[in-house]
Amino acid sequence: MSNSDNPEAELNEAQRVELQADLLSLREDLKQTLSLSSDAAKPVDLEEPIGRLSRMDAMQQQSMLKANRSAAQLRLQQVGGALLRWREGEYGECQSCGEWVGFRRLKARPEAPFCLSCQGQRETRG
Repeated sequence: MSNSDNPEAELNEAQRVELQADLLSLREDLKQTLSLSSDAAKPVDLEEPIGRLSRMDAMQQQSMLKANRSAAQLRLQQVGGALLRWREGEYGECQSCGEWVGFRRLKARPEAPFCLSCQGQRETRG
């Protein structure tokens, strides 16, 4: 069985390099998303002469944008944590049980700090 088939296997060097590139790319994408959406996150001007429904639509869109920005900021923090674990030689280890997170999970969510089992337990409790 290869490392990519065994979710508990330690990452090989090629996988580590690939995931580091994924983390760096994700960090840049998130920074760009936050930068591009900063102007749209400004409060809706209630004095602007637009119709009542248009103003309500603008406020709803702004609320959704704020939620998306908040999620992007949280994910950016998680990416920063993953890069810190990378530098400390702990990347790929579950921060709860110490087992390996697994390449497929990290490929899907390179910032994931927990294995699927521990993540499931956290979601059940939380």
